[in-house]
Amino acid sequence: MKILALNPPFLPRYSRESRSPAVTRSGTLYYPMWLAYAVGYLEKKGHEVLFLDAPASDMTADDVVRAAEGFDPEMVVIDTSTPSIYNDAEIAATLKKVLPEVFVAMVGVHVSAVPEKTLGESPAVDVTVFGEYDTTLVELAGLVSTGRKKLDLSGVQGIAYRKRNGTIEVNEGRPHITDLDELPLVSHVYKKHLDIKPYFYGHSRHPLVVIVTGRGCPFHCTFCVVPQTMHGHRYRRRSISSVVEEFLYIGDNFPEAREIMIEDDTLTADRTRCRELSRRLIEVGATKIPWSANSRADVDYDTMKLMKKAGCRLFCVGFESGEQQILNNIKKGTKIDRIRQFVKDAKRAGILVHGCFMVGNRGETHETLETTLTFAKELSPDTAQFFPIMVYPGTSDYRYFADKGWITTENYREWLTADGLHSSVVSNPDLTYEELVAFCDRARKEFYLRPKYLLQKTLQVISQPAEAPRIAKAAATFGGYLFPFLRRSRKAD
Repeated sequence: MKILALNPPFLPRYSRESRSPAVTRSGTLYYPMWLAYAVGYLEKKGHEVLFLDAPASDMTADDVVRAAEGFDPEMVVIDTSTPSIYNDAEIAATLKKVLPEVFVAMVGVHVSAVPEKTLGESPAVDVTVFGEYDTTLVELAGLVSTGRKKLDLSGVQGIAYRKRNGTIEVNEGRPHITDLDELPLVSHVYKKHLDIKPYFYGHSRHPLVVIVTGRGCPFHCTFCVVPQTMHGHRYRRRSISSVVEEFLYIGDNFPEAREIMIEDDTLTADRTRCRELSRRLIEVGATKIPWSANSRADVDYDTMKLMKKAGCRLFCVGFESGEQQILNNIKKGTKIDRIRQFVKDAKRAGILVHGCFMVGNRGETHETLETTLTFAKELSPDTAQFFPIMVYPGTSDYRYFADKGWITTENYREWLTADGLHSSVVSNPDLTYEELVAFCDRARKEFYLRPKYLLQKTLQVISQPAEAPRIAKAAATFGGYLFPFLRRSRKAD
């Protein structure tokens, strides 16, 4: 059966699969990775898939319509996010007008949180698929291929659908996939369908290839949306041999790749496995392409040292706050002193750190904002990002702030600025969202314009020439942010 898998057009360089979907000042653009895994699984089961990533290829709605008409699919799968949901529903309606018989399924964290509501507000959508959706899409495709008139969705786990009388039914959830080796390597899907050059992480060498070695996160941070809506809190791991195979495949098939990013929620949650993976990568010589990973700030030095030998270049770490009570409030499970030691050990091991700081959490005050900025400067990671809290449906934080009456709007169009940047919709009696956004702007400038930091970057370019292109691109992007006239002049050129 023919299936169109679509990451729909919205704003330029908009990342739906980011943990906090938006357009970023750094120019970051995420792969539509979860959709790509589903594409691979659908193809493995014998379906023909046209995979379009509109934000990466600058496709407009008209471009998508033309491609869809030419392909003539029987089923369309549309990825979604909270800030883009209205736009995505409109894209579904547009496709339904030109392909009235097509079966439309929506997937992603937003529909996973509110499947019934989304379906009720999106008449062109036939089903919303909640949770981990690879297996569900394969089952739906099998049913749709047998004919729409006989379609019985009552037994399909993990969907909300309209019954013939117009009422919406939400079926029971689908268990998570236990054998992740059953899914094809996502890099195979990239090779077949995507150009890797548009995808960019501000902290990574470019071009990069993004994979996961496991799904689910064993930790329970109150804000993190993917574990709470899609993949759960059990860390399900691919086999080490499967991961090593993918590293070797990327090395052989993506000669332009300069980095592999492991996007597990927390790769270092299983340090024994990290050490085993590192040893295997060293054994087979799969260390030529450097790699990065999401990490907690609690990895021991010996594990870091082995990971560095295996090619680990950088840890992306959610420090969040410099105030211990706030870390406790959001169930982060980390300690300030341990964070300090982690950063010292990472620098000693030669692994760079990208630090993420999120403000506006439970218990935040003007004083704790300054504590966090001081802490960020003290840690002095290689790069840092500061962003206001974004509470998404389906998370513990969303329920907490909604119960307090501190979410300023339920109009998801207002969850981003006109340019698509983060615009927190959380205001407590002491801190408005405007103050949070203003603080993040100031924090970026203070962090990056420190003489000590600028000297550090200069020395890094000299001592690590391979980092120079990344640093130069980041400097140009940040310069455009500081001096808007530079952005205008570049556009004019």
